[in-house]
Amino acid sequence: MGPHMPKVEIYTQPYCPFCVRAVALLKNKGVAFEEIDARHGTPERETARVRSGGGTTVPQIFIDDRAIGGCTELVALDRSGKLDPLLGLA
Repeated sequence: MGPHMPKVEIYTQPYCPFCVRAVALLKNKGVAFEEIDARHGTPERETARVRSGGGTTVPQIFIDDRAIGGCTELVALDRSGKLDPLLGLA
């Protein structure tokens, strides 16, 4: 049995540059993730808001059901070296 592969979910909407950037970062890491269309006014957007503790913007990123935040937080975690361990890559 290999290392734990976390469940990664990202709530996005079309034409959102931050969403595109966050998805690209995850793709570059080579991790499996689920992209959930959560455009404004959808039940998915409401789910993202509730799960994140009130985050009203996209993307909203979750690793093993833990709210990571958005693109800025994802990039900051990556820069600090804390993202790879969360993704099971370390």
